[in-house]
Amino acid sequence: MWDYSDKVKDHFFNPKNAGAVVDANAIGEVGSISCGDALRLTLKVNDDTEVIEDAGFQTFGCGSAIASSSVLTEIIKGLTLDEALKVTNQDIAAELDGLPPEKMHCSVMGREALQAAVANYRGEEWKDDHEEGALVCKCFAIDAVMIEEMVWANKLRTVEDVTNYTKAGGGCAACHEDIEAILEKVLKERGETFDPNAAPVAKPAPVVAEKGPMTNLQRIKKIEEVIMSFRPQLMADGGDVELVEVVDKTAYVNMTGACNGCQMSAMTIAGIQQRLMEVMGEFIKVVPASQMPKLVTIEEASHA
Repeated sequence: MWDYSDKVKDHFFNPKNAGAVVDANAIGEVGSISCGDALRLTLKVNDDTEVIEDAGFQTFGCGSAIASSSVLTEIIKGLTLDEALKVTNQDIAAELDGLPPEKMHCSVMGREALQAAVANYRGEEWKDDHEEGALVCKCFAIDAVMIEEMVWANKLRTVEDVTNYTKAGGGCAACHEDIEAILEKVLKERGETFDPNAAPVAKPAPVVAEKGPMTNLQRIKKIEEVIMSFRPQLMADGGDVELVEVVDKTAYVNMTGACNGCQMSAMTIAGIQQRLMEVMGEFIKVVPASQMPKLVTIEEASHA
């Protein structure tokens, strides 16, 4: 779907410092179940010098999330905590020779995990500030504070830019007007004028041309293929997932066995959704079958 650099591929297939650090004295956890990405960063910090002697990560997410987490641990090892805090999401992406615009939010997650870990080591309460602003994107729980921060830090200009860096606006699109208002406000503070027709900061990587619109049958088959790819790992843990129904662009699934009622089931469903969007190049919503609206049969309708 996207054109990944060789470094991204290397860190994905051969991640560095995967797993938790033994005797870690700094832990940072960030992520959102609703968007399918979560990161736990563990550090071993020298108490005398505050130098990061070791770093490890545990990531639930796409290949870009894994690669961003992996390269982050390589960047910060050997740095003092103050030096590490100067690492930006742009530094993470640059070290990977770039990320597709649609995946820049993965580098943002790495930066926030680092901030959370340093705060944890220093006995401080770290907040991502996302709860302090008005919720703008309900699909991915992104608020105004985070959007403003990303617009400032990355010189974003368009709604497309904001979606690529934060995921806000990538769902139902109902928040696009609010995002435009934030862009207009920040650009005015930067001495610029908001242009809704401006080109994005970075054009998306070229996509392989489709032969034509995907039919509903093709969509169902592709959804089944992706779900099948998740089953072996789930079955190894005593669980499973099955596709129940596809209505338009919403897939309803059942989590069974050990996955039924498991605290990680929501993250598994979010991971399936993210993978589907990567493979199919369109927004696909995955929800538990228990939330599927009741379909009225012809017989029931006749008695209505």
